[in-house]
Amino acid sequence: MNIQEQVLALLDEVLSLNGRGLQFDADTALLGSVPELDSMAVLAVIHAIEERFGIEVPDDEIDGSSFATVGTVVDFVTRLSAR
Repeated sequence: MNIQEQVLALLDEVLSLNGRGLQFDADTALLGSVPELDSMAVLAVIHAIEERFGIEVPDDEIDGSSFATVGTVVDFVTRLSAR
């Protein structure tokens, strides 16, 4: 499973999208477009990213642009995983 597939599965699970999230692609808008992704859900997604990918997300790395689309989340995870 590649990083995008893992991110899609994570989003689907954490946001309780019941399979809908598995149909997203890199260009799918998230923050502001998926009602389930509110500020509290972003924290849950960050925690799940840390757990699933074994990375630590520094507070100063968190901003809305990282959660704009599926692709930006994948880039975010990829960048932090490379450290």
